Amino acid sequence: MSTSQKNITLGTAGHIDHGKTALIKCLTGCDTDHLKAEKERGMSIDLGFAPCTVSGLEVGIVDVPGHENFIKTMVAGASGIDGAIFVIAADDGVMPQTREHLDILTLLGVKDGIVALTKVDCVDSQRVQIVTAEIKDFLIGTFLEDAPILPVSGITGQGFDNFYEALKELVAKIEPKRTDGVFRLPVERTFSVKGYGTVVTGIPVAGSAKIGDQITLFPGGVKGRIKAIQVYKQNSEISLVGQCAAINVPRWEYNSIERGNVVTLGEYFQPQQWYLCHLHVLAHIKSPLKYGTKIKFHTGTSEIVATVYLLKGKSVSAGDDGLIQVRLNEPLVAGPRDRFILRTLSPVKTIGGGMIVEALADKLKRSNPQTVQDAEECARAVPSEKDFVEYCIKAAEAFVATENELSIRTKILPDPLKNILAELIEQKKIFNLSSKYFIHSDTSDAVQQQLLNIAGDFHRNSPESPGLSVVQFYDTSKLRKNVFDSLLKLMLLEGKLVERKHRFAQPEHREAFSEDEHNLLQSVESLYRNRPFNPPKFKEVTEQAKTAPEKVQKILQILIEQERLVRVEKDLLFHSEAIEKAQQLLISFINKEGKLESVKFKYLIDTTRKFAIPLLDYFDRIGLTRRAGYTRYLKNPTVD
Repeated sequence: MSTSQKNITLGTAGHIDHGKTALIKCLTGCDTDHLKAEKERGMSIDLGFAPCTVSGLEVGIVDVPGHENFIKTMVAGASGIDGAIFVIAADDGVMPQTREHLDILTLLGVKDGIVALTKVDCVDSQRVQIVTAEIKDFLIGTFLEDAPILPVSGITGQGFDNFYEALKELVAKIEPKRTDGVFRLPVERTFSVKGYGTVVTGIPVAGSAKIGDQITLFPGGVKGRIKAIQVYKQNSEISLVGQCAAINVPRWEYNSIERGNVVTLGEYFQPQQWYLCHLHVLAHIKSPLKYGTKIKFHTGTSEIVATVYLLKGKSVSAGDDGLIQVRLNEPLVAGPRDRFILRTLSPVKTIGGGMIVEALADKLKRSNPQTVQDAEECARAVPSEKDFVEYCIKAAEAFVATENELSIRTKILPDPLKNILAELIEQKKIFNLSSKYFIHSDTSDAVQQQLLNIAGDFHRNSPESPGLSVVQFYDTSKLRKNVFDSLLKLMLLEGKLVERKHRFAQPEHREAFSEDEHNLLQSVESLYRNRPFNPPKFKEVTEQAKTAPEKVQKILQILIEQERLVRVEKDLLFHSEAIEKAQQLLISFINKEGKLESVKFKYLIDTTRKFAIPLLDYFDRIGLTRRAGYTRYLKNPTVD
């Protein structure tokens, strides 16, 4: 790209025959309204666009000669117009299309512009003064309220110097679009050039693409690699957002490509038929927009018949805003913050427009208050990339989101996304649960409270227990495993939970027993402590305790949870002191002899094979020993 180019595009607007084309020809030397078919066959950009040099900077100007072309061209790319040259003829003054064009510019989100009062060579000075006053009244309350009104003739050049100075100020005022977005170009026109193949033209609405990049053409999803680029008829290595460009992709079949197709990166976009949109209905519309109305939906270079479904109420009145769902008759590629225009089917007139919030997989159920609330929160967040990223993390399925998931949903490339995430982390709005997952601080607080409530409920129902096992805790939480593990680790670090005897509890929790339970617990534990390597069976414990089996079962479970008893097999329990003693004897023997024949272990702990073999199997399971036939070795010989 030449260093003299600036990636902004200005657009003319105004009533038919008010001198837009003549003014642009005077400014650029290009006749954008009368092109020969032969010119359209070159690899150039003559789609009503012309390059214009202002203060040494080359910018684009789109000339709009007709009413229908205004819609199809001006809405092209939706955000393709950075500033307006609003044209009003001195002989006619403000006309019906003058009003409609201003409405459309406003709905497209254009913020800057100048007013060209053309055809001053056809009227006297008094008429110029009268029309200037009329224009000032007309523009009150609009984005052009403070714009300069510049008398000029595109035929004689009268007033051109002042017009050009104002144009320079306008260009200097406009900030070029950021180029770090996901490249997307709504196709305006396509043709084939001998020796090159297929060429598509249009204004990229986001990002940049360079020669050699692989891009995707939708709705078909056909991939291709860029062979050549032209920007304003000049060869270029790169195409930037806001510049009218011609892109050569030999692999594509030009006769299968239509206006309204979109060139972009395939992993970020897919054609969709449902979109959530924020709508503003024009104040002068006579009838409200009703639920279920069929309309023409314009965005990018697309014009598609669609049906409007309000998220609230039965209609949106003139001058009001509202969230709508739009179901398109054909799939469309569009992104968050794209502008759109709504027009009636017949007679055709503009009734409103606004901003696309995001694509939807299906129709939202407006009968669900939470669904409506989420949609409203999303719509509030979308205008700011940082707010939208924060919202997507807060609204993430299963509470967490990865960088890749966020990048795809927000349509933000990885590098700028990392910067946004870092800023949100610094502001403590989100944090990184691990190297992969992000969670919103509000969500984290809510889920941590949920885990504390689970622990509290468990303590109330089982006051004698030291806490929940990790399996109990996880199963009760119904969280995704990575979320549970990460938050549990965080809560332990922050002291919100404690781990005792491999169980998790609130820090203030202490085991509580009735006097009968305490006495029974000591009695049962004594049976196992006094018989370390020939522990009693359950029936024997019940007989010795002289109590109901279910009470004994509860006491045994408590002793296991407190790690005073160890379950070696389903119905075989040993006291923890016996396990520790057997382990020490085993380690000492193997360290001395190098190995242990299984048959010798029963002599080592003075018991029978019935108890010795299950103990050896237990030591295998916990990773203390390894078995080779009937011989045991220490799995870690350094264990002492």
